Amino acid sequence: MNLVYIGLGSNLDTPVQQLQTALTFLAQHPEIQQLEVSALYRSKPVGPQDQPDFVNAVARFATMLSAEETLDLLQAIEQDHRRVRERHWGPRTLDLDILLFNDDIIASERLTVPHAFMLERGFVIRPLLDIAPELLLSNGKTVAEHLQQLDTSDLVSIATE
Repeated sequence: MNLVYIGLGSNLDTPVQQLQTALTFLAQHPEIQQLEVSALYRSKPVGPQDQPDFVNAVARFATMLSAEETLDLLQAIEQDHRRVRERHWGPRTLDLDILLFNDDIIASERLTVPHAFMLERGFVIRPLLDIAPELLLSNGKTVAEHLQQLDTSDLVSIATE
């Protein structure tokens, strides 16, 4: 069984609903087990600031799918949510990124694991703290230890119904 951590983000077309719909699909998927999800957080966009704030979360699940099959599944969910890739770090209805896949290091044309920028992003590390505070990161620190190095002042936990 593979243990997978993913980052979720949205800043278009009711972002909270976009994340909830994607999470519901994952929870009901026959190849996904033991889904756990962080709280949702609002954050400023990375890159161009002429776009709405993002809603972000992190999820963990177990699956027998390979890393490439998991990526295919996540990209299919993005497409179901009308994901359009118009510009780098631009607005999107749904963004699903594999952050970690077991302890694997993957560097392929389609996939880089651990995610190349996850250690720099408070909107990834803060939600990760909710579900895996003692997880050891690639820098040798736990999530809780690493979070102390990041500025998360723009992150706001948001309540959902």
